Amino acid sequence: MTPMQEVEQLIKKNIEDAHVEVSDLTGTMDHLNIFVASDIFKGKMLIDQHQIIMDILKEDLKDKIHAVKIKTMTKEKYDNL
Repeated sequence: MTPMQEVEQLIKKNIEDAHVEVSDLTGTMDHLNIFVASDIFKGKMLIDQHQIIMDILKEDLKDKIHAVKIKTMTKEKYDNL
């Protein structure tokens, strides 16, 4: 399993309704672009949404992931794109 797949599975394990997309920003698989849509973000400020994702990834950020770019939104907003 690639680091991107591991991140996707980890987020889905912690946020059951999550739509997750993970891509490699540099080709080294340690700089990741992460998109997550979930109802868990409803009513939360953007910084709080990102903190949820960072908390999920905190162990991987210690040694596997060097940098992340995070985009989050509610499922409702995602469905209306």
